[in-house]
Amino acid sequence: MAENNTQIPLQEEVLEDNQAVSKPPMGWEVVVREFAKDKIALISLVILLIIILMAVIGPFFIDESQASLVNIFDRYKQPGTDGFILGTDDAGRDVLHQLILGTRNSLTIAWAVTILTAAFGTLIGLIAGYYGNHVDNLIMRIVDFLIVLPTTMIIIVVVTIVKRFDPWTLIWIISCFGWMGQTRLVRTASLSEASKDYIQASKTMGTRDWKIMLTSLLPNLSSLMITNLTLSFAGNIGLETGLSFLGFGLPVGTPSLGTLIGYARTPDIIQNKTWVWLPATLLVLVMMLAINYIGQAFQRIANSKQRRG
Repeated sequence: MAENNTQIPLQEEVLEDNQAVSKPPMGWEVVVREFAKDKIALISLVILLIIILMAVIGPFFIDESQASLVNIFDRYKQPGTDGFILGTDDAGRDVLHQLILGTRNSLTIAWAVTILTAAFGTLIGLIAGYYGNHVDNLIMRIVDFLIVLPTTMIIIVVVTIVKRFDPWTLIWIISCFGWMGQTRLVRTASLSEASKDYIQASKTMGTRDWKIMLTSLLPNLSSLMITNLTLSFAGNIGLETGLSFLGFGLPVGTPSLGTLIGYARTPDIIQNKTWVWLPATLLVLVMMLAINYIGQAFQRIANSKQRRG
């Protein structure tokens, strides 16, 4: 009998240890394990963080007023000449300084647009998905109308009309036409989530609608929203770069990745002066690829069936 009594606790300890080992990862542990399994996504994350740090810290070591000065004697100097690591442009400005400042401006605009469109689009999507019926029909008909408009052409027209123009003006203009995709995504997920028992139980208990949406419904959509934020960030970088390349982005004289790429307009510059436009082009390409791989990792994190870790 004594032997049986000693075996029972041992069996219980083994069961507890097995349960501890088989317990599924939660929270940040899922993110860490997924990136540890996906080496490409991990390398992409490191590269993107380095670029962001360069864009944030680099301008503190640059005199912006000096970097924008025109010096015809330093015009089109090749990389490595007279201390210019990446050479100079047609105005004699340091391409490296322009690249750092342009990266900061492009990333700032893209991130600000991403946050604004995500916040407004999520709010409208939550309202449409939570209330449904006539509220949902009204909101979605407006969204369907706005989403088919030629957004880029409208932004170009508005930028042309606006007289007092600065980076924040561009941010607000792009944000006004960029929230519809987020609204459709959140609305679709909210419709499915709002019909579940825990939402109905909260309504029965008399909890206010805004509290249910923010504290119960929204947290269950967080993984989906993080994935969409990552991909939207890449899209907004491309949009800002494209507008600046066409001459409808940041004001004249304000560095941007798009303005640097825009120097490649003549056969002579494209073939013989590649240092002016190629670094910005490669930087945009690397950022897009990095954000894409990071977004794929977050998408797998949001879907437990696709996880590698």
